[in-house]
Amino acid sequence: MKDLKEELKELIVETMIPESKAFLEELNEELKNGTDDDDINEAIEDMESFLIELQSILSAIEENKMSDDEIKMVHKKIVDMLDEHEGED
Repeated sequence: MKDLKEELKELIVETMIPESKAFLEELNEELKNGTDDDDINEAIEDMESFLIELQSILSAIEENKMSDDEIKMVHKKIVDMLDEHEGED
């Protein structure tokens, strides 16, 4: 399971966190440019919560607090999310 665990960690650190932070920056830029609506504010809150969740997952991985099944499940969810996002481009 070490390989999948390391792959999950890499996905979070190298892809998910940077992309999430970049999207959060875009949302904050929209706010600065005067686009202050509930959808943007909600999206900002969602992204901030998502980043916290990603950090929690990283901590759990590093502290060996995730079972192999949990690692598989989270890895699958992230890969599916990335595949879905890739299809939108």
